[in-house]
Amino acid sequence: MTMKFPNSLLALLILSILSSLSVSWATSEPVTINGFLQCLPKQFHSGRPILEAVYTPQNTSFRSVLMAHIKNRRFSSPTTPKPLAIVAAKHESHVQAATIVCAKQHGLQIRIRSGGHDYEGLSYVSPVPFVVLDMFHFQSVDVNVKDESAWVESGATLGKIYYKIAEKTKVHGFPAGVCPTVGAGGHFSGGGYGNLMRKYGLSIDNIVDAKLVDANGRILDRKSMGEDIFWALRGGGGASFGVILSWKLKLVRVPEKVTVFNVTRTLEQGVTDVLYKWQFVAPVLPKDLFLRARPEIENNTEGKKTAEVSFIGHFLGQTDKLLPLMNERFPELGLRRKDCHEVSWIESVVFWDEFPLGTPTTILLNQTGTPIPFFKAKSDYVKKPIPKKVIEYMFKAMLEIGNIWTEWNPLGGRMSEISASATPYPHRAGNLYMIQYYTSWYQDEGFEATNRYIHLTRKLYEKMAPFVSRNPREAFQNYRDLDIGANLYNQSNLLTARVYGSKYFKGNFERLVRVKTVVDPHNFFKHEQSIPPI
Repeated sequence: MTMKFPNSLLALLILSILSSLSVSWATSEPVTINGFLQCLPKQFHSGRPILEAVYTPQNTSFRSVLMAHIKNRRFSSPTTPKPLAIVAAKHESHVQAATIVCAKQHGLQIRIRSGGHDYEGLSYVSPVPFVVLDMFHFQSVDVNVKDESAWVESGATLGKIYYKIAEKTKVHGFPAGVCPTVGAGGHFSGGGYGNLMRKYGLSIDNIVDAKLVDANGRILDRKSMGEDIFWALRGGGGASFGVILSWKLKLVRVPEKVTVFNVTRTLEQGVTDVLYKWQFVAPVLPKDLFLRARPEIENNTEGKKTAEVSFIGHFLGQTDKLLPLMNERFPELGLRRKDCHEVSWIESVVFWDEFPLGTPTTILLNQTGTPIPFFKAKSDYVKKPIPKKVIEYMFKAMLEIGNIWTEWNPLGGRMSEISASATPYPHRAGNLYMIQYYTSWYQDEGFEATNRYIHLTRKLYEKMAPFVSRNPREAFQNYRDLDIGANLYNQSNLLTARVYGSKYFKGNFERLVRVKTVVDPHNFFKHEQSIPPI
């Protein structure tokens, strides 16, 4: 079963907010927010003033703070509902007061934001009066090389985490995403994958502890929260269960030198055949080798649009060992020595973020990243190789859309060895690879352009349906997509939740519901795709 909405959350906001809720917001806002603001300083015994961490629309910095962590311009328009306040917490007690005591007392919903990369804006947009709890001040990264661990606060970006690890050790890393501006809080709680996953699994497979503020305002660690809640946080979406303050990571071993490459082939160079063969090769390569395929639309030498595929590789070893392996397993790619670059692990992180080789690794500390586009994304899991004719259709559809790329990320290796129920993330053995569809546009603003791009993306997604996972058609929770089901209008219907829950979590959804019922029975922490209690 697939539920479709005319324009995802954007339509929800226009229909349910601008029409029916705008009057009630206008009349109730002064009372609601004033009471909330008056409540905050009464909760403290820590000597950490909270009001200095609070921004309301009357503050000159409100807009800049709100916009600084909006990573999808579809949700930055003047008509997008804004929070009544942003609490940029600086201390654990700020989180406790903002989320538990004062928000509850004054009927405000809390939306929790760490990096702002939420694809549907659910961490900073709501259809009811709400406050954003922004975790960007929680950026501590404490690396302990002796026991190969690191405590990481939820607002720390992946780039900062990688940089801090590399400051202490050249032979350790951590399996997580390749975008350095992503915040740890949402990335880890949704699963967290990257170019080390075939060797070491997901981020959640290498997390050994966490600190959580629950719906009663208690600060819990793994021991005090219990194994069920700790299980749910690692892949079930932390924002359904509380506010995650920090994570304890188990670092993984990497060589002092790794090898990276990026080889591009176009339609004119027979890339259809190469990509078809990739499906049979990439998921069964040795665990040390991760080989992403990235089909996209670019201009050819004649200035005409063409489809091309970048084959981006990450090998935990050196070129002399990589080349014979590739020539044996995947000669169709034609990898050459000059395509390969031996770099440190931290330098490979910079390479994967598409900076030129030699770029200082301090670039990973930049939290702003590239200019913010409008975008829509969707995801799929593939269990059988896609026929060549379907790949040809996909290229034609992508040429029609224009501003689109897809990412094909191979699974297998360690991912196939971990049980589907070990964490809420269920997409393990039996999957060849995952596809992300990502359509973006920078210049074309307004509903007409948005509707056009989203319609074309959905059209491609629908055409791919017979060739990807089915019953359910699986999806990756970190690539949030309201098209696959959502509890709209601030509802928490369990039957509706099962629609999207089965796609994100498969058989693990029912256990997540049971955990939610225990930890947050009154459903204080919720959003359009959260886990509801029974």
